[in-house]
Amino acid sequence: MDVIVIGGGVGGLTLGLSLHRAGVPCRIYEAASAIAPIGVGINVLPHATRELAALDLEPALARVGVTTAEACFFNRFGQLVYREPLGRAGGYNWPQFSIHRGDLQRVLADAFTRRAGLDRLLTGWRCVGFAQDAGRATVHFENAETGERLPPQHGTVAIGCDGIHSAIRKQLFPNEGEPLYSGYNMWRGVTRWPRFLSGASMVRAGWLATGKMVIYPIRNDVDREGRQLVNWVAEIETPQHEARDWNRPGRLADFVGTFKDWRFDWLDVPAMIGAADMILEFPMVDQDPLPRWSFGRVSLLGDAAHPMVPRGSNGAGQAILDARALTDCLRAAEDPVAALRAYEDKRREATANVVRTNRSNPPDAILREVYRRTGDKPFDDIDKVISRDELAAISDGYKRVAGYDRETLAR
Repeated sequence: MDVIVIGGGVGGLTLGLSLHRAGVPCRIYEAASAIAPIGVGINVLPHATRELAALDLEPALARVGVTTAEACFFNRFGQLVYREPLGRAGGYNWPQFSIHRGDLQRVLADAFTRRAGLDRLLTGWRCVGFAQDAGRATVHFENAETGERLPPQHGTVAIGCDGIHSAIRKQLFPNEGEPLYSGYNMWRGVTRWPRFLSGASMVRAGWLATGKMVIYPIRNDVDREGRQLVNWVAEIETPQHEARDWNRPGRLADFVGTFKDWRFDWLDVPAMIGAADMILEFPMVDQDPLPRWSFGRVSLLGDAAHPMVPRGSNGAGQAILDARALTDCLRAAEDPVAALRAYEDKRREATANVVRTNRSNPPDAILREVYRRTGDKPFDDIDKVISRDELAAISDGYKRVAGYDRETLAR
């Protein structure tokens, strides 16, 4: 068995670590010239932390990220709608981490090269297609900087972990079309800012009809003043958008007006946005679930298999779960083609449910329901608007769909 992993993002690197732990040789081919700290913040939910902890990565994640303590939901007037503890504080056996995507990727890459060897992670290799026969898969690459063709690479199987613009997916489904736009654009940034609320709070505030924000710290003590690096996401209904690109710069003037009055006793939102170190613009897109992922000796993983709108803090987590499932299937089956089919059977419908739920009932559906009942007005008493049991049911329902409710993880 020799696995070609196409893409050195969160999914590809986790797959590499998982395969190495299982004794399955693999090579990871990444298009970027180096593993660099691109993007901004993401969350690693308890089901994903469980898998990374099994790879002995929990201490490293705790050092570079923030161990998230609670989720807080506010309306756009800064009034608390709902609060719940997260991770170990919420009764799980594993923590939840809020972390810079680049820090997570670096932890994974360092662990992989240290354990498997530097020669097992190749950068600057951009995939341009694949072929296969009864005995092996062959993947074709070009130099990402020069466009020069590189030697074809052969393996027992090839796994496309190359994101929403996956070359493998496009070859498998050439008529699929571009990613589907949700109608909402988001601007993402990071700001060095004093601690707010618990110092480990994940905040969702407002609603899409009037502008929504997600705000949480991703690094502690980034300067002598003890400030944190705070990740924030502004979501606004926007008819047009540019192509999805993790590194596309955003302009403050395009969105800050929506949040100009968001000055709360716990956070001055426009001041925080205005002090950003960087701003990126990113459309909220996904793709309809595929009818299949695996074709002979080739399959898909992570965003290449199931891109989803980022409303459940769950995209990276599902890729991490894919990696564990695929490793288990490859280790258990004598026939690698059968192993890829088994992996697809285990994960395809589960992730399709998450894609659909992120469109309709993600965790921030709590805010939608409060907005529906109150309109764009403050409330006097949240308990007269919606019961805590209703709020908890919305939150718990998403956890069950995504596979990180306490009952599922206790099995």
